Amino acid sequence: MRLRPTMLSDLEFVIGVEQDAQNRPFITPWERTQHEGAVRFPDFRHFIVEAGPDFASAGFIILQGCRNPHHSVELKRIVLQPKGQGLGRDCVRLLKRMAFRDLKAHRFWLDVKSANIRALALYASEGFVEEGRLRESVRLDDGRWESLIVMSLLDREFDARRDAGAELSE
Repeated sequence: MRLRPTMLSDLEFVIGVEQDAQNRPFITPWERTQHEGAVRFPDFRHFIVEAGPDFASAGFIILQGCRNPHHSVELKRIVLQPKGQGLGRDCVRLLKRMAFRDLKAHRFWLDVKSANIRALALYASEGFVEEGRLRESVRLDDGRWESLIVMSLLDREFDARRDAGAELSE
């Protein structure tokens, strides 16, 4: 697996993956112009995930806050296909290293829909700590409300995990 910067020519793929029925329940899709902004604006990092023997496009990732003066980097979006092949875990591990080593983050954080049990378990197993809930903060297509769970990992927690052998080495 590898990441490469998203090009404007990749946005049809990005929007297609976002609109896929397997992904829609877990994200709030963006308009194309929002993705264009994330590709162009230096505070963001927008990547295509390439995986498999031929490094085919397997999803995308967005980081936000890459120039945040408080060193707080957000994992804004991670959308992958196919599911269940360990790509999510591989991406999260790579992104933690990128956030703390390359972007010099003090805090790496995300929010995740409360119904996304699989993602919640992944983030917890990768050292992210639940900070709180944004109760009924997202309105779903069917009119129901869903809460977001805010999770984060601090640089000292990442360093302790790395020292204990729980993180990828350089």
